Amino acid sequence: MGPGGERCELDDLAFEPADPRRPPAAGLLEAMTAELNAVYGTVDRLQRPALDPGELTPPGGAYLVANLSAGVVAGGGLRRLDETTAEIKRMYVEPAWRGRGVAGALLRALEEEGCRLGFEVLRLDTGPRQPHAKRLYLAAGYREIAAYNDNPYADFWAEKVLAAALH
Repeated sequence: MGPGGERCELDDLAFEPADPRRPPAAGLLEAMTAELNAVYGTVDRLQRPALDPGELTPPGGAYLVANLSAGVVAGGGLRRLDETTAEIKRMYVEPAWRGRGVAGALLRALEEEGCRLGFEVLRLDTGPRQPHAKRLYLAAGYREIAAYNDNPYADFWAEKVLAAALH
């Protein structure tokens, strides 16, 4: 059931590219920013390291939104780090849709988009107040690595070699 009691299966979940500077993606990013600022008690959590939303657009990046019949329920992006490596950024699932597999589906969609864009490795980081994110990434095959950025809020850095890179 969806948050309003309506029937809504994840089989209906569809991902599409969106401009992170415009609705609906911009609204997801605003909600994520507010939530992380509350969790970490800071107003600059997402500015260190800095991210320009344009980095989450082609040709070097992407931002995907997840749609269900109930509307847009999640989003996340990729930004190029170098020719073969991208970073997963700003994954967010609306609170009413958490615990239903949406985050895992979003992560898989971002990995597929990374392959489509020609990346061989995806990296990410997360902070100590997001243990659910760390569990998701480890369960999806990401392995912990040394810090690759100067994010003062992160305590976990990981990467995954994409399946397409193995062939």
